[in-house]
Amino acid sequence: MAWWLLLALSALPAWAGPPAWSLDPVHTRVLVAVDHAGFSTALGTLSGATGVLHYEPGDWAGARVEVEIPLQRLDFGDAAWNRAVLGRGLLDAEGHPVARFRSTRVEPVDERHARVAGLLQLRGVEREVVLDVRMNAARRHPMPPFRRTVGFSASAALNRSDFGVDAWPSMIGDRVELRIEAEATRSRGGRDDAPDAPGPAQAADATSSDDASPASPSSDPDPDLDPEPGP
Repeated sequence: MAWWLLLALSALPAWAGPPAWSLDPVHTRVLVAVDHAGFSTALGTLSGATGVLHYEPGDWAGARVEVEIPLQRLDFGDAAWNRAVLGRGLLDAEGHPVARFRSTRVEPVDERHARVAGLLQLRGVEREVVLDVRMNAARRHPMPPFRRTVGFSASAALNRSDFGVDAWPSMIGDRVELRIEAEATRSRGGRDDAPDAPGPAQAADATSSDDASPASPSSDPDPDLDPEPGP
């Protein structure tokens, strides 16, 4: 009987686990905050992150994420600052152009909140980082092409010296705070960027005036996606 069980398990469809979502590199952004010689907190932003999230809205079981962040996109608002931070003395973005994060465990707090632990690879060094994550919304996006979308906010803190980024200790603080805003769209049929075809109600909404209300869930049911949870 054991071989029958193994055969049945091997035949389980790919969608038996949490559905896959592709990170939106336009609407996914990382804010970096670090002390500047005690005078102020320097703020930099990173865009262009790509990756895959496996997540069932409202259920953190089996959730996992893998992300790649192009460090050359880091911007502190000044060309000289950017060159210094990306140089060999700090991030060495030429030798290590991509930061990577891979979750290793997810600890649910409630339906909307979780602590996501994972391995962050930075400058060739890998250390554990824990993110405090809030799920903001899970629904069909109101703008064309009306993809199913989930949105998250997250925060974390790390010591840059743990990753070998230890230059200029008297000028740049060791503690680095991260704030992350992320959106991801539902993958369909193995194609991460496949858009959903708009229904009649959505098509009408796309051509209506800006102050018109988007199609409601009752006029455009979506059995594959849980409605946005309440506050």
